[in-house]
Amino acid sequence: MFKYILKRIGISILILLGVSLILYTLLRCMPTDFVKQRIIALNANSQDGVSEEFIQQMYKTYGLDGTILQGYFNWLGNVCRLDFGKSFTNQREVLTEVFDPDKLGTSFLIAAIATVFEFLIAIPLGITAATHQYSIRDYVVTVLVLIGVSLPSFFFGQMLKDIFANKLGWLPPSGTGDKTQTLVGLAAVNDYIRHMILPILTVVILSIGSRMRMTRTNMLEVLNSDYIRTARAKGLKEGKVIYKHAFRNTMIPLVTSLAGLIPSLFSGAMITETVFDLPGIGKYALDAMTTGNIPVIMTYNMFLAFLSVVGVLLADLMYAVVDPRVKLA
Repeated sequence: MFKYILKRIGISILILLGVSLILYTLLRCMPTDFVKQRIIALNANSQDGVSEEFIQQMYKTYGLDGTILQGYFNWLGNVCRLDFGKSFTNQREVLTEVFDPDKLGTSFLIAAIATVFEFLIAIPLGITAATHQYSIRDYVVTVLVLIGVSLPSFFFGQMLKDIFANKLGWLPPSGTGDKTQTLVGLAAVNDYIRHMILPILTVVILSIGSRMRMTRTNMLEVLNSDYIRTARAKGLKEGKVIYKHAFRNTMIPLVTSLAGLIPSLFSGAMITETVFDLPGIGKYALDAMTTGNIPVIMTYNMFLAFLSVVGVLLADLMYAVVDPRVKLA
């Protein structure tokens, strides 16, 4: 086991290096960059325009004057010294910006709560649909799956916002708190919860579809297996057959989804956060991408890449727990 983990760590380091090179190359190949946007803004506010020498100095200041490989190795050398650079927009340390407790905490809270409800809703509904195939339950689950898979988040979030906030007035439309008054204690907590209901509801409804479909498909495959028919022939109770024998084997594909679960907790829901004007890490990363803020984008994406690698490793280790036939070597 220990030898396997060391081998996977070595492979993971190579993967992260490859991801960083590809990501940096793509960012440098964008049609526009931060300096170009600054030049356009300066030209719009200046009658004389901006000199070529000033433009070259700006590229040098932001580390964008050399080739892509030179820029990448400069960035990699700084990272090895634990220097992730400063944000182009406000010159604050990137680590301080990306790992801001307010940004990361808002996104993590939404993702964590939505994930819990997603599993609590999707897995039982998927099992029910599989055990009652072609029944009304199955058709209802199928409709929910289609809704979750088909509706774009910006449309569904805006629809919930329009109904429950703008028309009915039951919930606040955006933000994380009421800015018109100062609340403390339970009143502040209650206000924060009310602001989080619609974003969490949006993420939950749009994410349970794929999880239900996965659970239903895997359960149907397992329920048609020979050992399930043997268990029923022995006279075992249906509940024991389903939840002890069938569902345990269904968990194997679900474990695979753990690889993407960990980074999703910290990546933020970019579109949902934008719709509801939440100061999360997802919206911040989207703004950084729009402005060409390379240090922020690199740090944010490499953090997610690292979490993805950790998630894949944990998923592989969980295979041995869920399926005793899997041997790690």
